[in-house]
Amino acid sequence: MTPATDPERWLGEYGDLLFRYAVARVGDISIAEDLVQETLLAAWRGRGRFTGQSAESTWLVGILKHKIADHFRKQPPLSLEDSGLDLDRYFDERGHWRRAPESWPDPERELYEEQLQAALRQCVGHLPPRFRNLFFLREVEGLSGEEICKQMPVSSTNNVWVMLSRMRFQLRQCLEKAGFSHSGKGE
Repeated sequence: MTPATDPERWLGEYGDLLFRYAVARVGDISIAEDLVQETLLAAWRGRGRFTGQSAESTWLVGILKHKIADHFRKQPPLSLEDSGLDLDRYFDERGHWRRAPESWPDPERELYEEQLQAALRQCVGHLPPRFRNLFFLREVEGLSGEEICKQMPVSSTNNVWVMLSRMRFQLRQCLEKAGFSHSGKGE
């Protein structure tokens, strides 16, 4: 017997790998334990056929895959009627959606947007007081240049647009320092 097919090492070296693989697929610890035992027994019986063309772990996982497939073949077929789902609520008689499901959110995009909002709040907090007030008047409250002139000591709407341009430039620099580029993706 070659060291590559020494069954006495299999459980110690590959037991955790096989067990995790089985649990992830069948979702039941006791069934996974049984499948690993069946795998090791089948490997013991078939050890003479192991040619060494693959790693021993690959060979054992291959046997386990077959044991898992056999396990599911022995299960009764899935029945939608027995599932307890109210399918008529969602599907018409032809099997089409009554109302198409909404698209799922993109977690990466949501995280990016949360981080961008936090960085924006911090950057707005670092603006000089006049620029901070200007930011809220224009970007949050949506006031026009004329309305801003009435609320801030600014001589003309042209000066409002100049101040807005400078304020936005400062925000952009701050956001870029925080890792946000103008392309819409973090760097």
